[in-house]
Amino acid sequence: MTTTEPVTPTVLPSAPPLVAQAERLIERGVHQIAGLAAAELRAFTEAAEAAGGAEGALLAVHPDRAPASALAPLLHRDGRPGFVVTDMRDVDLFAPLYTLALPDAPLYLLTGLERGDRMANWSPDEALPALTARARTPLLLTEGMHWVLQQPAVLDRNHCFMTIGSRLRKANGALDARTPAVWISNGTGRDGRERRDAPKVGWCWAGNRHTWLGFASAEGRRVRPGPPVR
Repeated sequence: MTTTEPVTPTVLPSAPPLVAQAERLIERGVHQIAGLAAAELRAFTEAAEAAGGAEGALLAVHPDRAPASALAPLLHRDGRPGFVVTDMRDVDLFAPLYTLALPDAPLYLLTGLERGDRMANWSPDEALPALTARARTPLLLTEGMHWVLQQPAVLDRNHCFMTIGSRLRKANGALDARTPAVWISNGTGRDGRERRDAPKVGWCWAGNRHTWLGFASAEGRRVRPGPPVR
């Protein structure tokens, strides 16, 4: 594998406390999208924090409950709402890879998040086996969007990320060549100038490399204290 080693990755701040994350989701109406009561989010995060070991974890809503198309406009950067590119109208059909195990629950936690800056200029086809070899799990598109929702600073010019845990499978069973990513719009082309600097949900080809896109991943997913699932 031939890749270009980027500069030392930026050290990102830890995720907010889980109870604060719950309030952010409630404030943005994510619980209503997911068909959950605000009290359910609060009770889940309070129990997780009381159990310990949740420091730095990210609260996520199962993608079946809160799809990417509903989360995108809830992301904000410099006062501009997020959006999905016009040629990705099938964004909600991008599903978890068969190799990923998602908790069978409406709410769960992701631990050990990395933006994957060191893998910038790798292709998705190169990055997935490398992450697997490190016992890491690539983020789903919706998980990456939850991360940006809770920590807008995770999106930075020239330091954005792909979410290759989500892929679209064709009718014949083969994977669609598009791989989803979250980055910052330049306000050019079909994006429109009014969307410059807004969070952008788009895609890249699985075999292509981009110097400004890392590969977001986590140690695992869990609902309650115990070993994470990948």
